This record gives sequence, C-alpha cells and structure tokens, in this order.
Amino acid sequence: MAAEDAERFGFVTLAQFLRQLPALEVLHDAGNGDERLRWVEPSELADPTPYLLDGEFLLTAGLPFEGVGGSEAAVDAYVQRLVRARVGALGFGLEPYFEAVPDAVVAACRRHGLTLVSIPGSLPFAALGLEFSRLLESDNAKTFRQLADTNRQLMRAVLSARPEHELLAALVQRVPVWAVLFGADGRVRARGAAGSAGLQAGAGAAAGVDSAALQPLLTRLLAGSGPRVEMDSFDAAGSSLVFGYPLRSTRDANLGALVLGTDAPLTPAQNSVVSTAVGLLELLVRQRTSGSLAPSQLATALLLHPETVASGTARHVTGLKDLLAQSISSTRSGQLRVVQGVRVGAAAGGARPADGPRRTGEAPVRELLEWRRLFDTKLVELTDYGFAAITRLRVDDALLAEVERLGWRLVIGGGTDFEGLAGAHQRATSLRNQVLTGRRSVREDDVTWSVTGLLGPEAGTLLAGRLLAPVLALEPERRDSLLGILRAWIGENGSWDATAKATGLHRNSVRRHLGVIADLLGLDLNQAQARAELWVALQYLGGPELADAGAGATVPAVFAAAATDSPAASTFAGRTSAAQIPQAR
Repeated sequence: MAAEDAERFGFVTLAQFLRQLPALEVLHDAGNGDERLRWVEPSELADPTPYLLDGEFLLTAGLPFEGVGGSEAAVDAYVQRLVRARVGALGFGLEPYFEAVPDAVVAACRRHGLTLVSIPGSLPFAALGLEFSRLLESDNAKTFRQLADTNRQLMRAVLSARPEHELLAALVQRVPVWAVLFGADGRVRARGAAGSAGLQAGAGAAAGVDSAALQPLLTRLLAGSGPRVEMDSFDAAGSSLVFGYPLRSTRDANLGALVLGTDAPLTPAQNSVVSTAVGLLELLVRQRTSGSLAPSQLATALLLHPETVASGTARHVTGLKDLLAQSISSTRSGQLRVVQGVRVGAAAGGARPADGPRRTGEAPVRELLEWRRLFDTKLVELTDYGFAAITRLRVDDALLAEVERLGWRLVIGGGTDFEGLAGAHQRATSLRNQVLTGRRSVREDDVTWSVTGLLGPEAGTLLAGRLLAPVLALEPERRDSLLGILRAWIGENGSWDATAKATGLHRNSVRRHLGVIADLLGLDLNQAQARAELWVALQYLGGPELADAGAGATVPAVFAAAATDSPAASTFAGRTSAAQIPQAR
C-alpha cells in the first residue's frame, strides 16, 4: 500500500479498491482516485439517485440503457444525475445485456467527469461487494490499532515529567497540525509543530502564526462557556484552518485553551486523537489548578509550622487532621498506617519485573501514580530504598499479593493516629532490614518487639553461624551438649550451681565445659557483651532439646555425654587460659 494510503485511516478510497481488482478496466479516470468510497451499490433503476449516498460506487448491468434509455440524450441525463448525486464511479457489467460498454456511456462519462469502469461478465457484482467489505473491515482494524497505539503514546506523555509538553509533542507527531497551549492568563505554556523533532517551549511563532494574531480567537475561547470549538483562518502556511478548544474545570471555569492549525480538514480518526488530547490536557490542568487541594495545604502547613503537630492549638491540629483525612480518602478519626516498599528484585540483581512500576531511566511520575492508586492515597514519597506511603487501608492479603507480584516487598505498619505518624514511620524503618534480608514482607503487628524479633530469622541465623562456627563444626553429639550447657549457663546469668542443677552436671563439669567453649570461640565469657551476643545467637539455633535446656527443664539425655570426662574434653580444658574461664559464682 502506498504511503499516502497508509496515512488515510477509517475508509477505503476508489484507488485502493481498484488496485485490489485488476480484472476491472478503467475506461475513463475522472481523477478522483483519492476520494473515499462509501459503499458498492448495484442498481438497475433508470434513476437510482434518490437511493444513493455520496461517494458510492454504482454498479449496473446496463438495463437502464436498453431501448430508448440507450439514446444519447437519455444516457447523458443518466450520467448527469449520477454526477449531481456525487457518485464516486460507475461500474458497467458486461453480459447479459451488453458485450461492451456503449460508446454513448463512455462519451457521457468523459463529458461530465465520472469515472467509468468495465466489469467482465465472469466477475459477479456480489464479489465486488465482498471485496469492498473486506477492505473496509481491514482498514477499520488498522484504524483501531493506530488509535490504540496513539492513545498509549498520549498516556505515556501524561505520565512523563513534563506532561503538557510531551502531550503536545505526541499530538503533533500523530496529527498533521501545529499546536499552541495557552494558560488561563493567555500566555503560551507550550508549542508543537507537525514534523518537528520536539517542542520549543516558549519559542516563537508556530507555523508562521504569532501569538498576537491568535488573540481574538483566544479571547473568544476564554470568554465563552460550555464545550465548544472556535474557528479562524490565516494566510500563513499550515493555517488555512485554525480551531481552538477551551480547557474547562468541573464547574465550567476556563483554565486555558488549545489552538491547532492545519491546511487540510482532519479525518475522523485524527479528530478522535485531538479529542483525546484535549481531554487529557483538561485533566492535567484541572489537577494542577483545581484538583484536590488537601495535600498541598497539608504540606504547606507542616513545612511552615512543623511545631503545630506537637504543640499547636486544638483547632489547628483538628484542621491538619481534616486535611490528612482528605488526602487519604478517610475520616478524621480513621486509623492511619505507614507502609514502606522495597524492591527485592532490583536489590538482588537489578532486574525489573516486566509488569512492575519502574524507576531507573524512567519518569518516577508513573510509579508514584501507581502507588497512589494501589494504596488509595495521595501521600506517597519515593525514596532511595523504594517508597513510603500513608494510607487508611489495612493492606489485606490480596493487595499484598498484587504488590509482591510486581517484585516488591512491604513493611506494613500498625494502626496509628495523626500524632503517632512519626513514631510509626520509625518503627517501620526499624523493620525494613528484615525485609531486605528475608526478602519477604513484614507486618508490624506480627513482630515481637525484642532484639531477636527485630533482628529477624535470616540475620539472626547468619549471626549464629558466624559467632558459633567452631562449636557448630563439632560432631553433633558434642556440639549439642556444649551448646546446651552454654544456653543454660547464660540463661542462669552465669551461676554455676543453677546451671549444674538445670543440666544435671557437677558444677566443676559445667566450669570445665564452659572453658572448652571459651577456648573454641576465642571469647572472654566474663564480658557482658560476649554473653549478650551469644545469647542472641543461641535463639536461632537448636531444636526442642536446646530450647528446653534454655528454659531450665531437666533433660539428662542431652547432657549425658558432657558428664563423662572424655580425653577430648580434658585436652580442651588443658588448653583453656585462666582469663577465659568464667569466674565461679
């Protein structure tokens, strides 16, 4: 298909149709091949024009030209009627009435400028109708694909860092127009020209029409009311048709205007693109000027008066609560929740899930809007670790699964109120390390607020593996007995007698085994820090036996081996320095 045909979407031209049917012979070309064909219509009436629409391809087997209808005057009148009815072309079917197109018909078509096509008898009229339908359906499908692609490009522009500028750039790329966006004050906000590589924001005249020349049109746009289109025309190139659209608020206040110029009327599909662009620009300007005002008022108040959260008057704090509630679609007394998000995929290998929000190399606006949508809040912050949000949602399992499918993991804070937001954020921050190490989401309500609870199983297991490595490398029986004695001794706060009672060992055996442990680990067990670190590490080791031993239960089976003075134990004890052996209590 020729390039010029590809630019025409939404209909089939006469030239396109004839190219698909090489069996047809054009006896006279009236030069209207680029005109749109509305339909292919067979008729044997002497005067079919009352039943025809503009741009139809009329088919006849020649019955109207039989007898007196074949006279030169009758044929001339027939063709004249077709031309006045704006018929696109006349198709003359050979057989059963004529073996060739009558000369009078050919002459009349040449005289009045009507395209005439000879159709062989072997080609049924129904086949022509089917071929036209196929072309029209194919062209419509192409139109829908182009419109869908255009709409995607316009939406990407809206989500960019400079949405108005990028939207005009996308518009003039898809529609052969120049475009000027005006603000409510009548000043130019952005420009774009067809065929340009981009926009020149605040540049000079677009396609030869300066801002002063557009002022009368702009005045009409900004002074009127309701949806409308204002028209004008200029002698400058690309400005034979100039039309403007007001950008209105929800209460019909004029917030700006979009003015476009071109030399040729736009096709229906191109007009559809323009309508979409106008709608998106209207949404952008509404959001900028008259959208939700609560977040900006809240931010301004907190930036200018940060002390009001803790020491402000009751009336002032109540006002802040109202603004916060509006920002998260909640009520003044509704529970708040701090959510922090970490992308574990990016942290692991830099790969981004195909359908997840993006950061690197792309405008963060898209990601910000995605989180605002998911958590139903306008209070979202993009951070170096991911994002933080204040939401009224409980973040149920369905929402959590959707976020995790995108390659993210969450810290989900517990319920709080306005005054407790800062503390809630600190608690969420303290849990973020668990998400990073464990690569799974964490709920504050499920966390035990202790050293082991905050450290998390992954980090705790890593600590235990490194700190207790020499003991863990021993044979299982020896390893378990030493770890059980260490757990019992630290749990009894270093008391020999209490440890001996808990383990069923003699206090001297306990002392000897603790010396072995100190020597293996290279630690001075008299130091509080060493005991504390070992106690934390022990929480992530062992099965039920060690847990019972730590609780003070009697488990003689575990410590039976430790009660025996084996040669290995004696050797260890002999090498233990006095400084490393805990002092007896």
